[in-house]
Amino acid sequence: MAARLLPSWVWVSGLTAGATAAVVFLALQADKGPHPTAAAVRPSASASAGAHPSASPTAKAKAPAVPAASGTGRRIVYSLGAKRVWTVDASGKATRTFTVWPGTVSPDPGTYTISKTLSATTGSDGVQIEHILYFAAKSGLSIAFSNAVDGSSPAPAAGKQTSGIRMPKTDGTALWTFGTEPDTKVTVVK
Repeated sequence: MAARLLPSWVWVSGLTAGATAAVVFLALQADKGPHPTAAAVRPSASASAGAHPSASPTAKAKAPAVPAASGTGRRIVYSLGAKRVWTVDASGKATRTFTVWPGTVSPDPGTYTISKTLSATTGSDGVQIEHILYFAAKSGLSIAFSNAVDGSSPAPAAGKQTSGIRMPKTDGTALWTFGTEPDTKVTVVK
């Protein structure tokens, strides 16, 4: 008696049914065993965390208070000694604070008004900068807040006078938004 051959669709259907049964069996077996649980993972400080000042304080660290002798009302406060900037709303509450990298020429303590804004240019040190807020002049140089387009914080060139007050990119964006409001005051304290 000769063996009878089955059509190929029967073989394919049989293989599909067998594979489906195997998958269902394995799924049922897996459902019976112990299941792993996700552990809470807390972010850790990275090695580069100290490379740039923090734009916002951590829950554990309290931000420094706005200097007492820095005026009233809506303003930007820049502390020469602390190398820190605060944005202060009309009620006198700090809305943001961060450290900055000043150039070699600093403004004198006093109250100024943002006199000119420029979205981007090349700094006197050759670095591409953005969010430039001019507010003072000294030694023939215009003093302004800005941030490097690439987010860097290069040290001032040796022997060169620079008057830019640089900050991290996110802080530069926030200060630009705050400082481009008409008649924004800048108070510089020691």
